[in-house]
Amino acid sequence: MSGPNDNPADPFKKALSEATKALANDAELNVAFSVDPAGMTNESMRLPQVSRRMTLDEVLLARGTADAYALRHRFHNESVHNRYMPNGMEAREIYEVMATARCEAVGARAMPGTAKNIDAKMEAEAIKLGYDQVQSFKDVPMTTALGYYLRQVATGRDMPPAVDHALSQWKTIIEERSGDTFKNLSETMTDQVEFARFARKLIEDLGYGDQLGDDPDAEGDEQDQDVEQEDQEYEEDTPDTDAGEQDDQSEEFEQDDDQSQSADQQQTQVSMDENDDMDGAEEVEAPDGEAPLEPPTPPAISDADPNYTVFTTEHDEEEFAEDLAEPAELERLRSYLDQQLEPLKGAVSRLANKLQRRLQAQQNRSWQFDMEEGMLDAGRLARVIANPTTPLSFKVENDTEFRDTVVTLLIDNSGSMRGRPISIAAICADVMARTLERCQVKCEILGFTTRAWKGGKSREEWLNAGRPTEPGRLNDLRHIIYKSADMQWRRARPNLGLMMKEGLLKENIDGEALEWAHRRMLARPEQRRILMVISDGAPVDDSTLSVNSASYLEKHLRDVIEMVEKRKMVELIAIGIGHDVTRYYDRAVTITDAEQLAGAITEQLASLFDNDPKAGKRMAFRKAS
Repeated sequence: MSGPNDNPADPFKKALSEATKALANDAELNVAFSVDPAGMTNESMRLPQVSRRMTLDEVLLARGTADAYALRHRFHNESVHNRYMPNGMEAREIYEVMATARCEAVGARAMPGTAKNIDAKMEAEAIKLGYDQVQSFKDVPMTTALGYYLRQVATGRDMPPAVDHALSQWKTIIEERSGDTFKNLSETMTDQVEFARFARKLIEDLGYGDQLGDDPDAEGDEQDQDVEQEDQEYEEDTPDTDAGEQDDQSEEFEQDDDQSQSADQQQTQVSMDENDDMDGAEEVEAPDGEAPLEPPTPPAISDADPNYTVFTTEHDEEEFAEDLAEPAELERLRSYLDQQLEPLKGAVSRLANKLQRRLQAQQNRSWQFDMEEGMLDAGRLARVIANPTTPLSFKVENDTEFRDTVVTLLIDNSGSMRGRPISIAAICADVMARTLERCQVKCEILGFTTRAWKGGKSREEWLNAGRPTEPGRLNDLRHIIYKSADMQWRRARPNLGLMMKEGLLKENIDGEALEWAHRRMLARPEQRRILMVISDGAPVDDSTLSVNSASYLEKHLRDVIEMVEKRKMVELIAIGIGHDVTRYYDRAVTITDAEQLAGAITEQLASLFDNDPKAGKRMAFRKAS
């Protein structure tokens, strides 16, 4: 007979843990159940929590997640995977999705029971994301549909209804672009090396061949021997390089160079002719004895570094979040964000209450007594009655400097934040905005990314201009205002769901974003301004860095940080997720897990408000080691 504290789900969890270890072929694997989102590492995996009620949905989701992770653990070799990894972000996404689909398809072909569990997991996830209601391929990420398609082709099985509906939006497009590539899929499924080559070929067919990077099979025999030593299970058969194809590519590159040089020469000649005409006009129009007037120097792009250049700002945009998605879509994304918040609600609420108590402790009223005018002091009424001519019977409330504060959260919206980090950042921004509003502190939430991968329209204009050297920043910025400082939280609440929008997160150009947020804060009337940057690493934009120095964006970020910290008009804090940002910011903390973000923000803000800026104790932070 079970005791009152026994959980009826425990036997199921134990059985599922043992089955997962057996399927993964790893008796030392650590299997845990948590309310946090599922995840896995080389040594452990975290499965969805199963409550005491053990509903059918909970059981199927836990079993499907366990089987999917176990199959990847068993059939996936990280060394081989990394060797064939493409360079570009979009190509990497396709490559990762295909690797996961391969492992699950291999297991599904051998074990039908595993296939049913994984189908239940995919169906639950598809319904959660609303894929069963989509009407266009634009509502389903191409990488997700590609993973569905690969599973279907590899196993020959019908997909669950919601998954099949999502796949149908992309199926024709995928088949047209991939051509005959999928015909040889079954021959490569059990060999990860051959499958990696197949994946790279498919990526090229889909139009992302420029993101593949160097061919790993053409780098020599030494790396082949290293891979064989790391894992004897995989055989390396390096194919011969197609010399004819290389010659064709060389000729194309030479033609491009010739065309670029010709374009440069023509542009130079035109510029010289125009200058000659202008000089002649100036000679005619200029009065005797006076030098021709010089055109005014254009303003510098950056206050921090006058040498920082931008090829064009014509395609940059600064948008409110509500203008980047329809209201119905924002509500759907907000609902998804709320589902992410549900497991963390208890911990986040405790942190928010802790911050609110510490902030409100700074708001206690203080009075000046024995004043000649002001509010009548009730405590001294007896003295007034005894002697009506008694002066100094009034009190005046001191001004509360605490409320004269604005806090800005500047959130990195780059592709590397996709998944758990951006969800946690959105949740923390939501909680901080609510908490600060209760304490009558203005709060602004901003995000930064780019409009496109690989440079967008800016790069197109650069190519049409003949590829001038050192063009500077070469991408289209997108700066997003999720909540302005004067907007109430209830109105901005749906906007934060935009961070969950597929395809929003792209490149990150931190320096210009930080300078933008700094300028917005300087325009505020508040006396105290606090700017908190949440990022997961250094600025990265492939288009810019491919035609400028490798440290171009990083140097600008350092210059902007130095300017902000020297001016001391804004108190700057940074929180790095998984990356050490203390090498950029003087006052920073680094966290290793996105789930630590809420605590880090709370503690840093609380420490700020505990300090008295008038007494010179401002920003008493310790750098994270």
